[in-house]
Order: sequence, then structure tokens, then C-alpha cells
Amino acid sequence: MTSTETSLPRPRPAAPSIPDRRRWFALAIVMTAAFMDLVDVTIVNIAIPSIQRDEGASFSQIQWITAGYALAFAAGLITGGRLGDIHGRRRVFLIGIGGFTVASALCGLAANPEMLVASRILQGAMAALMVPQVLAIVHATFPAHERGKVFGLFGAVVGLGAVSGPLLGALLTEWNLFGLEWRPIFLINLPVGIAGLILGRRFITESRAPHALKLDVVGVVLVTLGLLMLLYPLTRGRELGWPLWGYVSMGGALVVFAALVAYERRKAARDGSPLIELSLFKVKSFAAGIAVQTVFGVGLGVFFLVWTLYMQIGLGWSALRAGLTGVPFSIAVSVAAGVSVQKLVPRFGRGVLQAGALVMAAGLGLYIWESERYGLGIASWQMALPLVVMGAGMGLIVAPLTDAILSEVPREHAGSASGLISTVQQMGNALGLGLVSVVFFGVVDDRMAKAGQPGPAFVDGFQNALGWVAGVMVVIFLLMFALPRRPAQHVEGAVDGPAAVVAKEAELVH
Repeated sequence: MTSTETSLPRPRPAAPSIPDRRRWFALAIVMTAAFMDLVDVTIVNIAIPSIQRDEGASFSQIQWITAGYALAFAAGLITGGRLGDIHGRRRVFLIGIGGFTVASALCGLAANPEMLVASRILQGAMAALMVPQVLAIVHATFPAHERGKVFGLFGAVVGLGAVSGPLLGALLTEWNLFGLEWRPIFLINLPVGIAGLILGRRFITESRAPHALKLDVVGVVLVTLGLLMLLYPLTRGRELGWPLWGYVSMGGALVVFAALVAYERRKAARDGSPLIELSLFKVKSFAAGIAVQTVFGVGLGVFFLVWTLYMQIGLGWSALRAGLTGVPFSIAVSVAAGVSVQKLVPRFGRGVLQAGALVMAAGLGLYIWESERYGLGIASWQMALPLVVMGAGMGLIVAPLTDAILSEVPREHAGSASGLISTVQQMGNALGLGLVSVVFFGVVDDRMAKAGQPGPAFVDGFQNALGWVAGVMVVIFLLMFALPRRPAQHVEGAVDGPAAVVAKEAELVH
């Protein structure tokens, strides 16, 4: 006992200085990776019209440039978290950031739209390995009393990514660096990714979960297959005249999802590590919250792509003007999110989220009215009011929604629940991007056939799509009645689980 007692204190004098430096370097590295992912999602939207014009991409290919990333990201989120828990978060993070960098290079060097779509799917899969490790590494590296400050920094990075992504994408597209047109929006990831890979090997400390869940590869395959069978006909059906095989495929997707539920039940009974913890849906507030998150993702997926196409193709604006027009929206989201969590939700509870849905619906209605009134002559400043109203409504929802959904979930399932929230939000986003063919391009095609002018056709398509999104907000308002009136704040362990580490980041991606 004496030798043990004297040996334990010896290494401690050196500990405060070395780990302090290393952990803050590690924080900077993982925060940079998170920022890179956040910016990549928003930066692409603003460059989509340039990609469509320069590469001659079809509208369905445009949808897959964004939907492919969201689908791969969603399908791999929970598995990426579990791989980090099993094989080491540092190792999986480095594989993810390395693969993300390679995929970014392939996107930037894409010779045709097909290569770009495939590279974006790879990029989303690599993000699914990289992103879940970010908060897990923070959780393993920093003591509990410092995590509040660290998560505050993380929130600032999220906000900065949301604001800077569209502007950075607009600037890189407008500058046309080295005659590369839109390609620098992807190539800019190369130096950042290489630096993160080199520094991460040196400064990030390896960590694993003591009792990690097993992988559920079959579950991932079934989820991906079902979504592909649903999304591919939605994006291609309009161009192909809605063939019979498309309806058969979408109907078959329901069969695949039913098989997924049956398999997940057997998986849970066999080894307790299903991809989807079905017992969570017995919690009324969680089931309703998952529905809210999914439908909300659908609405956002429709809005952001349609909004970009409306401004740049319909109104003929430059990427820079479109990017600057969106600044009031991003600022309103950030401000309202902070106020809702700190001031409003503790006092008014669920009503804040419901008010957010109605405010966002009102902003969409105002945007439709202004678009119809001013037509092709609408100015950026005239869009500011509806965008601020919409941003305020969105901010009231996104920040407190996760806590509201998790508030009645048992602590032992907090990790699985948080990961599932993030996953369904991304799946909803991918589904919304697929629905753009129906609610936007269907109207554009009809108007083009009658008038032959893209401007008015895109304006009409934009108004129709926003009407659908406003309807989505009303549905969300009604679903929120199933959430707790006063969300409890007891699920502190939501970042402890293998997949939960992505919850806060993923819900604010857009």
C-alpha cells in the first residue's frame, strides 16, 4: 500500500500544464471540423444555380447534390457515433475528416453532374463519421465544470457557421478564383481538412466508451434502401412523366420500413443495440417530437433550395446579392434562439415553440404576399421583413426543441433518443429536397409551358412551395400539443450516449 500511495502523486505536477494546452488545441481542431461541416451544407445551397448553369445539370441532379449529402449523413449518424465508441473517437474522427477532405476534392474536381452527386454522397457519409465525434471528444477531454463554457463556444461556432456559410459561398462563387467558377466552395476544405488531420493526430487524446453498443448494419441498409426507394422516384418522376415503376417503388418503401421495424424489434431483444430504440416511441412526447422534427426538416429542405433558385434563376440575382439578402434571416434565427432558451421557455414552456411555428407561418405568408405584389421587381430590402419574421419563428423552435422532446425520456435512453432526433431531422431534410420536384418544379414546368418565360414561372413556383411550407408549420403547431407543457431540464446525459453527441449540432445545421 505504501508503494502505491507514493507512486500515484508523482505524475501530477506535470499534468496541469500539458493537458491544458493539448485539450484546448484539440477543442480548436474539432470545432474547426464542425464549422467546416456546417459551412459546407449552407455554402452549397447558394452555389446551386451556378453549378446548374455551368455543368448543365438537370433539376433532379440539383436536388441530389443536396439530398444525397443529407441522406448519407442521416443514414450514418448513429453508426458513426457507435464506431467512435467502439474503435476510438480520435481514430474515427481522423478517418472522417480525411475522407471528408478527399470527398471535397472530388466535388471540386467533378467532371460532370453525376460525379458531383456521387462525391456529395461520399462527403455526407464521411461527415457522419466525423461529426458525431466532435462533442464526444469534448465530453471525454474536458471535466464537467468546464463543459458549460466549451458548449457555449460550440454554440457560437454553430451560429457563425450558419451566418458565414451563404456569404462565403456567394463570395467564392462571385470571385471566380482562377477561373474555377463554383469549385472553390469545395476546394476550400482541402487546407482546412489537411491541417485538421495533421494536428488531430498530435493533439487529440484517444477515448472509447466503456460499454459501447454494437453496430446495426442491417438497420442502416434498410433505412437507406427505404429512403432511396421513396426519394428517387420523387426527384426523377417529374422528368420521366411519372412512370408506373415510380409508384411501385414508393409503395415498396413502406414495405421496407415495415421490415425495418420488425428487424429492429428482434435486434433489441437479441442484443439490446438496435439502430432505432423502438421502446422510445411509447413516450408520447418523444413520438410527437420526432414527428415534429421530421416534418420540420421537410419544410426546411423545401424552403432553402427553392429560395435560392427563386432569387438567382427566377429574379436573376447574383450569388452575392442572394447571400446578402439572407443575412437578416440568419441573424434573426440566432437572436431568437438565444432569447427562447434563456428567457422565454423557462417562463412559457411549450407555448414558445408553438408561437414559433405560427410566427414562421406568418412570415411565409408575408413573403408570398410581397412576392406576388412586387413580382420580378422585388428588392432585397423588401424581403427583409418577412425573412426576419421567419427567422424569429425558426429561432423560437430550433433551440429548445431537443430538450422538449427529451424531457420525458428515461435517462438511460437519452443518448439513443438524441441520436435519433438528429437522424430524423436530416431524413426529413432529404425528403423535403425530394418533394421540391412536386411543389416547385411541377408548377415551374406548367407555367413555362404556358408562358415560356422562366422569371414568372419561378415566382409562381416559389409562392406555391412557400404555401406548402406554411401548411407544414401549421401541422407542426398542432403536433406540439403532445409535447410537455413545461419541458424538464433533467436530461443532462444527452451527450453521454454514442449517438447523442450530434443532437445540438445537427438540429441547427440549416
